[in-house]
Amino acid sequence: MARIVQKFGGTSVADVERIKNVARRVQAEVARGNQVAVVVSAMSGVTNQLVKYCNDIAPLHDPREYDAVVASGEQVTSGLLALALQEIGLPARSFQGWQVAIHTDGAHAKARILDIDATQLEASMARGEVAVIAGFQGVSSAGRITTLGRGGSDTSAVALAAALKADRCDIYTDVDGVYTCDPRIVRKARKLDKITYEEMLEMASLGAKVLQTRSVEMAMNHRVRVQVLSSFEDVPGTLVVDEDEIVEKEVVSGIAYSRDEAKITVVRVPDRPGVAASIFGPLTDANINVDMIVQNISEDGQATDLTFTVGKADLERAVKVLSQFKDGLGYSHLIPDENVVKISVIGVGMRSHAGVAQRMFKALAENGINIQVISTSEIKISVLVAEQYTELAVRALHTAYGLDKA
Repeated sequence: MARIVQKFGGTSVADVERIKNVARRVQAEVARGNQVAVVVSAMSGVTNQLVKYCNDIAPLHDPREYDAVVASGEQVTSGLLALALQEIGLPARSFQGWQVAIHTDGAHAKARILDIDATQLEASMARGEVAVIAGFQGVSSAGRITTLGRGGSDTSAVALAAALKADRCDIYTDVDGVYTCDPRIVRKARKLDKITYEEMLEMASLGAKVLQTRSVEMAMNHRVRVQVLSSFEDVPGTLVVDEDEIVEKEVVSGIAYSRDEAKITVVRVPDRPGVAASIFGPLTDANINVDMIVQNISEDGQATDLTFTVGKADLERAVKVLSQFKDGLGYSHLIPDENVVKISVIGVGMRSHAGVAQRMFKALAENGINIQVISTSEIKISVLVAEQYTELAVRALHTAYGLDKA
């Protein structure tokens, strides 16, 4: 008997009919002789409406009460699914985050899981019940409901799979697996049978929306095998696994892109020790995350231009922060640019193959696409280009690395 954790997202439980469909999928897994725990999100659109209620009443709201409100969406779904399971003859009961209990820190609206006491879930499953758990939520040491941030139900599911020592965590969503690139842009994108944790983590953090980044981090840390499946089609999905499980590794497994980037160039900053710290320190204090960075020294060696990226939502705030420190920093002026996109090639095979970057640069050059910023890691290369070239660049790279399906 295997132990499986299944997670169903908002589109999978969007209405009563879809909740009944989820119940039938759970029933099929139980019929295979497996123990099953199910994690559910709020019904599609519900969390957005609950957030709007909070903002309409109090734009500067108490985050503890905000969590009490927005966590209610998952409570409704878990109860409805438990009823649907009972209706088709499966014993089931719902659990809220605090009942499990999923212990988190006190950072309301973006809490992190500290520990899970799975005793009640273990007992429920031992009785033959399907445990239906409200995702996205936990409880702080102060006894208050907390939420894990948007997309947090994925994290809930993986954390519960680790706590229950599950054989697999199945994430059901509106796509049928992980593709080499967004199939809406690249029609020749291929679905991957398997992908490593490291590759999936890079793809999630670099723009792919299939899995939430924190859930992949947790799966990698606890070696939880994750499978991405469609809620609406009975087709094989994609397994996210340890690198050792993949016999033949692709040099490049996928192309990701993110339109959520903005670029700032700080022009003619005095070239002296500590200047980078003096620029990025205030941004850190303002909780603005900086990603790609490039520095150009002037010919006279007296000044430097510093270019970096921030989230597009943080651009205005970042410019305001740097403007406040202009006299102390001594730069000439700022050039903000939100018409950029970050495009990344990802693959564990890069570790053992030369020429990966050169192929990327050549493909972009052949299509007349100028690279503005470059950053690399062991298994990815990212470039910043003008947003107008997004689709052209992604398709060109997908072809250049031999990822197109036949």
